[in-house]
Amino acid sequence: MITTVPVTAATATGRDHILQIKAQQLEAGFLSEMLRHAGSATVSPSFGGGPGEEQFTSFLRQAQAEAIQRRGGIGLARHLFAALQERANASR
Repeated sequence: MITTVPVTAATATGRDHILQIKAQQLEAGFLSEMLRHAGSATVSPSFGGGPGEEQFTSFLRQAQAEAIQRRGGIGLARHLFAALQERANASR
């Protein structure tokens, strides 16, 4: 049986907080992909290369993307949040 919970100010605030976090995570993921395609943190032959270096480069790229997002990003999180919030409100 599915029960519905009435949306109160407290649950809406909690839901909005979760949606904001998800929007920020999506923006960071997008930025990480853009950095990858831009060649950011590419494997340098001076370090010797190898599969380990290539794998850890993705961690660096993700950390850089998260840092960009925390400093305001590119504004994508704001638009994603609005879209997620609209969709959540429509499903009530």
